[in-house]
Amino acid sequence: PFSDPLADGIVNQLAARRALQAGATARGVLDCVREIRRASEIPIVLYTYLNPIFRFGIDKFHQAAADAGVDGFLILDLPPEEDTKTKQVDCLKQSSSRIGNGGNAENIVCVRLIAPTTPPERIALIAKSARGFIYYVSREGVTGARNSVAQSLEEKLTMIRQYTDLPIAVGFGISNPEQAAQVARMADAVVIGSAIVDLIGKIGDTDDLANRVGRFVAPIVSAIRQARKGQ
Repeated sequence: PFSDPLADGIVNQLAARRALQAGATARGVLDCVREIRRASEIPIVLYTYLNPIFRFGIDKFHQAAADAGVDGFLILDLPPEEDTKTKQVDCLKQSSSRIGNGGNAENIVCVRLIAPTTPPERIALIAKSARGFIYYVSREGVTGARNSVAQSLEEKLTMIRQYTDLPIAVGFGISNPEQAAQVARMADAVVIGSAIVDLIGKIGDTDDLANRVGRFVAPIVSAIRQARKGQ
């Protein structure tokens, strides 16, 4: 969590504030990853901003993340020019296991973002340095639930695929089974963040939290699978 999450809407902003007030730290997040790795090899991508990594120490954070079992970073405020020119954040190496690292900091992938306003020449630049998958921001603005899927989505994904063979995940604003199914027919992955974070914020810290989140996610997963079958 970061104290100034400029790319996030009110739901994620409040979640970051709650986490920081409760004592969440970068080391604590990595400890959570270690706990997950005891039971699962599912890929884990850390969604964050550059500042927490910079404060931790960029090289130290990369190695600590690799040791914990992190597979990738999605750093919202890190443009590819800053990555490749300064070499401050060297997360451009393709991985060999999961999407992930095998304990090697050089194998942590850096997921790139593309927005609706990104011009073709910049899509080409971003795609060239991308690894793992592309995260397409389906709407202008910040994170948060929306009532509909952008009409231009299919056209934009077709354009992006002219520049990369990487899977494309679509996020920002998807919050229900209908939207998820619609996106799943066009994209390789569907990202739902704020809707789950909002639910967690409303439920609070209860013993039934994981089960209630599971019940919320289940119909969305089912809708995505049905949409895939229909393709």
